[in-house]
Amino acid sequence: MIATLLVEDNERLRPALAAGLNATGAVQVVGDCGSGEDALSACLAAPPEAILMDVQLAGRMNGIEAAVAIRREFPRLPVVFYSIQDDDAYYRAFQRSGILSHYAYVRKSNFLLPQMIVPLLRDAVSGRSFIDPDIESRVQEVREKDAQSPMALLEPNEQAVARMLAQGMSNEQIAARLGFRDKRSISRTNGQIYAAWGLADTTTDEKV
Repeated sequence: MIATLLVEDNERLRPALAAGLNATGAVQVVGDCGSGEDALSACLAAPPEAILMDVQLAGRMNGIEAAVAIRREFPRLPVVFYSIQDDDAYYRAFQRSGILSHYAYVRKSNFLLPQMIVPLLRDAVSGRSFIDPDIESRVQEVREKDAQSPMALLEPNEQAVARMLAQGMSNEQIAARLGFRDKRSISRTNGQIYAAWGLADTTTDEKV
């Protein structure tokens, strides 16, 4: 049997799903919790063989972020993600997670029953990966959307400055917020932002 940690924030669904998985005879739910933080603590205390992880969770971390934190401590620990949410933020988090193997990512609506989840857990434990075609197309859609975003043309520090410029903050205010000693550093960063966006030779009004 696969010793599995169940991470699900729905208080009613969690015990029912745990009972259903145990009833398959192929899975033993060795722990359950409702947040990514609790999942990390549970793994640090007693790492399971696999995790069944909802993507939307209570707490600060979503399921993707929790898996990244857990796999930092336990490299490639098998995780099966399942979600009913269709949110760009989750697909973006998955895209940026760098998770390559020992995982599955499926829609709850396509994998409703515990016996449908068991093969996913087995494959993840074996090192294979599987992504629901519906989710794969949405991940690709978000990837293409982000690639066309002006912010994707900027480095992280430039993105931070651009967001503060958009809020109407002055160079002095931005320098103070970001801890720069010289406000001219912000002017130099602005120059890189305008160059990246093709605004270097435009008027101030156009830049704004």
